[in-house]
Amino acid sequence: MLRARLSQEQKKEVTKGFARIYNIGFRIAACVFIGVLIGRFLDGVFGTGPILLIVFAFMGAGAGFKTIFSGLKPS
Repeated sequence: MLRARLSQEQKKEVTKGFARIYNIGFRIAACVFIGVLIGRFLDGVFGTGPILLIVFAFMGAGAGFKTIFSGLKPS
């Protein structure tokens, strides 16, 4: 089996890449989760069934993607 030998600098870059991928997934999941919580709470207050839960889940997904794309812009 052929193993690639990475320098310390290359290992750091690989680790940074994995951290970015994890961060993207965590941000999207957190935004959707918060949207679901808000939607569920408002459904309970207004008695609208799962309508607001679905709406806020999609809004949370949109917010998650917005945070990802705004984080990708060069400063």
